[in-house]
Amino acid sequence: MANDEIIKISMELDTDAEKFLFGANDKYLDRLEKELEIEISDRDGFLWLSGSKRNVERAKRLIRDLIEVSKNEAVLEEQKLSYGLDLAKADRQDVLLDLDKENICRTINGKSVRPKTEGQKKYTDAIRNNMIVFGSGPAGTGKTYLAMAMAITAFRAEEVNRIILTRPAIEAGEKLGFLPGDLQSKVDPYLRPLYDALYQIMGAEAFQKNMEKGLIEVAPLAYMRGRTLDNSFIILDEAQNTTPAQMKMFLTRIGFGSKAVITGDLSQKDLSQGVKSGLDEAIKVLRGVEGIAFCTLDSRDVVRHPLVMKIVQAYEKYEKNHHNNR
Repeated sequence: MANDEIIKISMELDTDAEKFLFGANDKYLDRLEKELEIEISDRDGFLWLSGSKRNVERAKRLIRDLIEVSKNEAVLEEQKLSYGLDLAKADRQDVLLDLDKENICRTINGKSVRPKTEGQKKYTDAIRNNMIVFGSGPAGTGKTYLAMAMAITAFRAEEVNRIILTRPAIEAGEKLGFLPGDLQSKVDPYLRPLYDALYQIMGAEAFQKNMEKGLIEVAPLAYMRGRTLDNSFIILDEAQNTTPAQMKMFLTRIGFGSKAVITGDLSQKDLSQGVKSGLDEAIKVLRGVEGIAFCTLDSRDVVRHPLVMKIVQAYEKYEKNHHNNR
């Protein structure tokens, strides 16, 4: 039977699966129809799919996978549907169920934290299997959040004794000396995204308790100088804003029994003009060193609002064209 032959099939659907799959005002069903170029109708507990053989089979496999996903999740996230549609068009639906099987940890509200894309899965696997991991990619790809989830999981399992989170204190040309308050209040704005992720996964009370005991430390990168960090899970965030000297200093702090994740977005540097990024240099210098892994996430791994993915893709296209026209 030719792939472009028009066929019509039915799928039985219970009320819970229907509610999960259709979305508010049937918006998800409309997307399935539009993007897979099929027609869908719902009658007497059955879903009827009609269109070309290839597209109907793609839709059938995707719907079955999403129904399986509904057993673990109460609501279908728009990101998951979007990613599922991309996989369906590439005839790679099996990836969706593989991602759904992995659970890193749960947030304080009981929500499962898991990789949501194939790129994120490779990233978390790399963290699990290597001492040092560099994770680069645009905003919204889960670089910091997933690293934080892996750190908290390792801490709870007593694989490490403490968690250390650090960032270079530089943003948009602002200088610490011009900010109001004491030193802690000056650096807190730079570290706020790290606090936010900790609160969401661990809970404010557990975070404060472990912070007071010195088991969790959130500090500017400058505080790492002169220390040796043993039995720790260390995350260096916004690493594109380090200088080569700062990056070398950080990497040589890592001691026995420790694991480090270095995250950054190479397209969003806030360094002074002419200053080389330590992340850029480290990726070139350390490529091929055993025990160090490099993961590059891209617009396909963005898990924020779909508009964020479109913004990232638009910038990637613009920057590529600008580079080619030089």
